[in-house]
Amino acid sequence: MKEKLLSWIENSVELAVELETTLTKHPAVSPESGGQGEQDKCLFLEDWLRAHGITALERYDAPDSRAKGGVRPNLIATIDGDTDDGRLWILSHIDVVPPGEERLWNSDPWTAIYEGPQPVKIIPPWSKDSVPDAPNKPRLIGRGVEDNQQGLVASVLSALAFTTQGLKPSRTIKLLFASDEEVGSLFGIEWLVKNHRDLFKKNDMVLVPDGGDPKGEQIEIAEKNILWVRFVTRGKQAHGSMPDLGANAFLAACDFAVRLHFELSQKFGDHDPLFFPDYSTFQPTKKEANVPNINTIPGEDIFCMDMRVLPRYSSAVVLAEVDRIKTEIEVKYHVKIEYTMSQLMESKPTDENAQIVKLLNKAIPQVYSVQPRPVGIGGGTMAACLRNIGIDCAVWTKTDKTLHQPNEYVLLENIIGDAAVMALLAADV
Repeated sequence: MKEKLLSWIENSVELAVELETTLTKHPAVSPESGGQGEQDKCLFLEDWLRAHGITALERYDAPDSRAKGGVRPNLIATIDGDTDDGRLWILSHIDVVPPGEERLWNSDPWTAIYEGPQPVKIIPPWSKDSVPDAPNKPRLIGRGVEDNQQGLVASVLSALAFTTQGLKPSRTIKLLFASDEEVGSLFGIEWLVKNHRDLFKKNDMVLVPDGGDPKGEQIEIAEKNILWVRFVTRGKQAHGSMPDLGANAFLAACDFAVRLHFELSQKFGDHDPLFFPDYSTFQPTKKEANVPNINTIPGEDIFCMDMRVLPRYSSAVVLAEVDRIKTEIEVKYHVKIEYTMSQLMESKPTDENAQIVKLLNKAIPQVYSVQPRPVGIGGGTMAACLRNIGIDCAVWTKTDKTLHQPNEYVLLENIIGDAAVMALLAADV
């Protein structure tokens, strides 16, 4: 079975290019980022899968009046295996981030551009002729081609390697194409867990192909807790020449941001070599405009912080320290400070001896000839939500990490190699 799977995947490069290219034509940007959501892209994918023989499809639409069609679609494809015990879920997301500064792109972000020899051909990474560090490998350029269409397309190819050849995987495969991952998953995996908890079984194992490294060595088994906080400081507006008549919200907010950064970093200062960076981070990020002119003392100021905290520290403990510093700033500057959470996600780690990790440790060397190792990350993925309900998840791909960048690209070799790893997971060979 292994040889048949790898042979089919090796010859599926043009199919991968076709699917990637058409997916890129359907921008799936969240309403928060100025887009219409994922409906058009999901409808195309649903039709494409049916046309290629994957017909066991289910839609779970999260209501969202801001999005086209009023929903944020989540699509699940099922490929039955010899057993339904220990099902393999592969979770990718269909939404993408906006292009950013389009002047930095060398081409239209929504048109996938192929760079490489014609006709399209690659040497699969498991071949003895493969050269891992060869320059100018065939690639596609466009927004979303790597994040997360690499994982999406690889998962589809891994399923088609079974269905097109009449092969049955050792375990049932469940492909989830989720919405809303880029801005918090409230209409994606979190909505599914909250409203359709029965979709997931205790013995399920989950691969999230949405993070990794250029060699394919890193299996992510833990994530830092994420706190995205928006702080609103309210003082009293006054003329710039008479600051004593006002309460400078900007000045108070500046002191508050600096204290949060340094005092939280010191208070929660442990290091953990599983992660990179190996410590908790507390970074002021977004700053909203206050007064439009120079000679007015601002009466209101707004800034945000991105906090990535080692799992040993609970969010409650961190926020208690935030409250302490907040109170001192309010007294010092005669202001009031309120804050809201744009995102708060705590994640339990996956045991490095979990079955999904063992299977990856077995499959990855067969394809990429590297020895995998467990890591933790600061970024958030869909794995966190499922880990918190007791389901083992691993995050893995072989990726050049061009996500969110201008001229984002994906190596075709990585799509083919990742598909092979996924197929071997399902075949248990």
